[in-house]
Amino acid sequence: MKDLSTLQIKVDDPWKNPAENGWDVIDGRTITDNRTLEADVVIIGSGAGGGVSAEILSQSGLKVIVLEAAKLKTSDQFNLDEGEAYRDLYQEGAMRATKDAGMTILQGRAVGGTTVVNWTSSFRTPRETLNFWRDQYAVDGLSREELDPWFAAMEKRLNIEKWLVPPNANNDVLKRGCDALGWHAEAIPRNVSGCWNIGYCGMGCPTNAKLSMLVTTLPGALKSGATLIHSAQADTLIIEGDTVTGVKVHPLKDDKTPNGATLTLKARAVISSGGSMQSPALLLRSGVPDPHGLVGTRTFLHPTNFAYGIYDQEIAPYYGAPQSMYSDEFVFKHGVDGPAGYKLEMMPMHPGLNSALVGGYGETAFEHMQRLPNLAASIALLRDGFHEDNTGGKVELRDNGEPLLDYPVNDYLLEGTKRAHLTQLEMQFAAGAKEVRPGHAHAPYYKSWKEAKAGVANLEYAPTITGLGSAHVMGGLTMGQDDSRCTVNSDGSYKHLNGLYVIDGSVFPTSLGVNPQLTIYGISARNATKLAETLTA
Repeated sequence: MKDLSTLQIKVDDPWKNPAENGWDVIDGRTITDNRTLEADVVIIGSGAGGGVSAEILSQSGLKVIVLEAAKLKTSDQFNLDEGEAYRDLYQEGAMRATKDAGMTILQGRAVGGTTVVNWTSSFRTPRETLNFWRDQYAVDGLSREELDPWFAAMEKRLNIEKWLVPPNANNDVLKRGCDALGWHAEAIPRNVSGCWNIGYCGMGCPTNAKLSMLVTTLPGALKSGATLIHSAQADTLIIEGDTVTGVKVHPLKDDKTPNGATLTLKARAVISSGGSMQSPALLLRSGVPDPHGLVGTRTFLHPTNFAYGIYDQEIAPYYGAPQSMYSDEFVFKHGVDGPAGYKLEMMPMHPGLNSALVGGYGETAFEHMQRLPNLAASIALLRDGFHEDNTGGKVELRDNGEPLLDYPVNDYLLEGTKRAHLTQLEMQFAAGAKEVRPGHAHAPYYKSWKEAKAGVANLEYAPTITGLGSAHVMGGLTMGQDDSRCTVNSDGSYKHLNGLYVIDGSVFPTSLGVNPQLTIYGISARNATKLAETLTA
């Protein structure tokens, strides 16, 4: 394996000289006194929802402050080092998990949010999902026909197109296997421009080819006069009567703890864009009115399981675009609200990730690492939230005020997980694998599809041994016009307070059935535009 950690790349980085660009960027670590700043809009979070909102609102002539807890890091600091990236660019150092440790959760912690570390897969929301939201939660104005223009606008802004470069060997496994079985398989749309096909998207793009919020909407907002404050965390909303008028902020030290100063941000409108863990946590810490006890509930994950195939040919799952092929053969195969459906994709496997997921100790771990060049890793993303037996999890607060997700893995999900394992095993054997192993604590490598079917039939499926993870946290602040079931209106406004808006993936009433970033971009663009019209009227 090549050592890319010292690779020198000349990259046009918009963050090289922010002061020379006239950008107003404040490092929270330098704020040691109590102070107050005012704006028209304060946006808490700089990811998919916050970045899109910041650009739209600032370009409307509004004074915008974007607040981000993470430290600013840019392309020259993305050195393809797994350990450093997981420590610096992910929530809880990539160790975040559900309350019972039954599922790991990968979420970004960066200026630009998870868009800095995701694998660039960009899908429009399935029509079936949007129809379910309309019918079950009275979501208004977000049909596929109404959202398509917003999707198209964001696809143009972020150069989202099908990745028609031949897939790497890892993604070609999905194509070969699905083609052999007569299943759907198609190229994935990606938000990239001039992609070098390196394969380290999860560690921050060192070439700025990934069109994350870090290199697109946030620079756009700063050029239009927005202020970015990084390394400073929102503590509580300021509530005066029935109106949110600002937010109390703790500037952070290098160790991510408060430095003792207090920053007060005052605004006509406050947007929570912290994502589906931090946004509910902020509202819980702030004690917002919540007459039906809904804040933090119905939080979803796309519970994801894995299968690992060993091939004669070199796969090198650490090189090339991480995700470039997918299959929707099983997403809605049993209807929208039947047994859990799932989307098939591949995932990159770098040494650290391989060690964590494939597992083992001593000689077993050594053998797994030796076989990494010939390993292909498939995943299945389960749709959650569409069935009465699958109502998601609940965001709670730890003693330190940080979020913790209680997400029960019940029989409904375990049945779907078992089917998803079988599907992946069949696909990988059809693609030519010599051996395939489901990501399950008690499963061996199987040497044939027949042996795999029999083996999985005898495996126990239970939380903590089934091998589940997630990189897609959604919901927790359900939107819709049904006041008894929703906390946020379809335009993002909070139902029980004036001046508070939620523009991020926490407003989803269910999971999506697709990778969420384009859905967040589209709905955020729509709702931020509506808010801009209101504030500039």
